[in-house]
Amino acid sequence: MRKVADCRQWPSEVGCTLTISGEEDEVVRAATEHAVSVHSETDTPELREQIRASLTEEAPAHA
Repeated sequence: MRKVADCRQWPSEVGCTLTISGEEDEVVRAATEHAVSVHSETDTPELREQIRASLTEEAPAHA
């Protein structure tokens, strides 16, 4: 099942609305890179774990 990271779930001064979806590991990697480059976070194991814990399952696409 694909996972989703949605920036709207996190408090943000910039009002970020980015949503990232894909396989869990790639979403964690991309969301971490985004958090560092856009939100000035530091890439730590704790940040990655917070991101991983916040992921939700993507709703199935309808054909």
